[in-house]
Amino acid sequence: MPMPHIPKADLIEIFSSIQGEGVLVGCRQIFLRFPDCNLNCRYCDTNFLKSKTCQIEKRPGSGQLIELENPVDFITVKKILTMWNSELPAAHHSISITGGEPLLHEQLLASWLPELKKILPIYLETNGTLIDQLAALINHLDWVSMDIKLHSQTGLRTEWETHRKFLKIANQTDCYVKLVVGEDTPDLELQLAADLVSGVSKNIPLVLQPVTLDNKTAVSTTRLLQMQALIAEINPNLRVIPQTHRFMGVM
Repeated sequence: MPMPHIPKADLIEIFSSIQGEGVLVGCRQIFLRFPDCNLNCRYCDTNFLKSKTCQIEKRPGSGQLIELENPVDFITVKKILTMWNSELPAAHHSISITGGEPLLHEQLLASWLPELKKILPIYLETNGTLIDQLAALINHLDWVSMDIKLHSQTGLRTEWETHRKFLKIANQTDCYVKLVVGEDTPDLELQLAADLVSGVSKNIPLVLQPVTLDNKTAVSTTRLLQMQALIAEINPNLRVIPQTHRFMGVM
C-alpha cells in the first residue's frame, strides 16, 4: 500500500549524538532540528533561523556534514533514519524533535510523527507554551522535555498558567520539567516553579540546569546547593544537571 502524501519540511539539521540535558542525559538520540521559535530567550545558544539548506551527517556520529536543499522530502528523512537505525540497531534511544520550537510545525508533525515512531520512540523538546499544539500531538509522543521559562533568565514574562495547562497535557506521557537557572535566579521563582510542577504531579522529575557560558557552569556550587535544598522541600524528585554536551564538545 503506497504511503499517503506527507509534506516536505524546512529543517536545520539531522545528526546523531548524546543527549546532554535532562533526565535522558547520556542517552544517544537522532536529532531533528526544526526552525523558528515563538520566544526570544536571552540565553539561547541555538541557531533556529530558516536556511536554504539542511545539514545532515554523512554517517551517524561522524560529525561530517552534507547539505540538502530545503524543504526536505519526508521519504528522504525516513530513509536516512531507517538506515542509521539499521546500521546501529541498538545505539539510539529515541528521535529528538527539537528546535527552535518544534510545536510551531504541528500540522507537519502530525503527518511525520506516526511514521517516525515506527523507527524509534519520539522525544519532544519544547518551551512549554503551545498548549493546543501539544494536545494535538500528545498521542504520538513517548517523552516530553518541557521548559518553564523563568523571567530572571529569559528576560520575558513567565507564563505560569500557560505552563501549568501545558504540563497537565504533557503528563499524559513520560515527561519532565527543566528550569534554566542563573546565579541571580530569585528563590520566589524557584518556589513558584516547584509548586506548579508538584501541583500537577509529584511524580514529575524537575531538573535544575545552570546557565553555561564559555563551556563552564555559570552558577556557583554554593548557590546550586541552596536552590536544590529549597526546591527539594516542595518537589523531592529533583536533579541538578548542567549541559553536559557542551563540556563533551559534541553536537
